[in-house]
Amino acid sequence: MPVLSGASNVRLVTVKDVSVKLGGHQALNNVSMSIDKGEIVTIVGPNGSGKSTLLRCVIGAVKPEIGTVLKAANLKIGYVPQSLAIDPTLPLTAGRFLSLPHRRPSKAVADALRQAGAEDIADRPMSGLSGGQFQRVLLARALMDKPDLLILDEPTTGLDQPGSADFYTQIEQVRRETGAAVLMVSHELHVVMSASDRVVCLNGHVCCHGSPEIVASAPEYRALFGTGTHGALALYRHEHDHHHHDGDACDHDHSHLESH
Repeated sequence: MPVLSGASNVRLVTVKDVSVKLGGHQALNNVSMSIDKGEIVTIVGPNGSGKSTLLRCVIGAVKPEIGTVLKAANLKIGYVPQSLAIDPTLPLTAGRFLSLPHRRPSKAVADALRQAGAEDIADRPMSGLSGGQFQRVLLARALMDKPDLLILDEPTTGLDQPGSADFYTQIEQVRRETGAAVLMVSHELHVVMSASDRVVCLNGHVCCHGSPEIVASAPEYRALFGTGTHGALALYRHEHDHHHHDGDACDHDHSHLESH
């Protein structure tokens, strides 16, 4: 995987002109985006739009046919999957799960659980956890090695709306406490948009990108998702300045699409 030579500690990942085919299907077509230190970037899009494929390209599990994924030197990534199957008959507590495969210090386990908002379940069996508790343990595991970038692939699938909102509130707390950047995929537009610094709307290619307000007003976004979430998004106010070209919301801030 190429490395951003001489990169500052601001730009963590640059995805540039990436195209990927999977099983004859064009999953990604000429996709560019970037992630900077400490920001929360959310990828939204319909089913089959290439969201998870893009995450796998950033992680390094999928190699682009065309284009490059540049990473800052010594970048540490923590990953929270959509789900994880664990044999319910295994006598495995949350604390023991976090200590695998190498025995980790109990303080490190406790710190990770605290950051994930699950400090009181270390001795609970994994098979007895609720969906929300299970996802917080997966979050704690991703935080064990103090990542620079936290990647989450639809981490609240199966949770009810209050549980999802609580989880994303915890993600914002993690960002504030650790300074880690967050790249996540989610289908819960009303929750995720308000928790994001930038949104990338994907449908095999980048339809539009920018602040939540910019993306919510883009015709490409509305064509995919309608206007139902726009009222909720209007409550969100992004603090950064935005520059528009020819009035097109999708032309917002191209500095995030190119490596510096």
